[in-house]
Amino acid sequence: MRLDKWLKVSRLIKRRTVAQMACDQGRVFVNDRPAKPALELKPQDKVHIELGRRAITVEVLTVPTGAVSAQDAASLYEITEEIRRSAEELDISDLDE
Repeated sequence: MRLDKWLKVSRLIKRRTVAQMACDQGRVFVNDRPAKPALELKPQDKVHIELGRRAITVEVLTVPTGAVSAQDAASLYEITEEIRRSAEELDISDLDE
C-alpha cells in the first residue's frame, strides 16, 4: 500500500491529500529517509511524521489491502516515540534562523 494511503487508513493523518503534502514538504520519513507519497510500505518499516507541534515515530505492524474500521486503525502500527512541543519551543527555533 502507498505511504499516503496508509497514513490515511491508519488515521495518523486525516486526509490523503494532507499526507501527500506532508511527504512532498519533507515532513515524513520512512526508515530515516525522506519519503515520497507513492512509497510502498512493508511491515517493520519505521515511519516518522513531523506536523506542527507534534512529532511521532511508529513501526508498521500490518499493511491492509483496503479500508480499515476506526476501531482497527490503531492496530496497524505501534508508537515508538511521540514528542509534543510547546509554542515557546517553536517560537525559539524560529528566532534562531
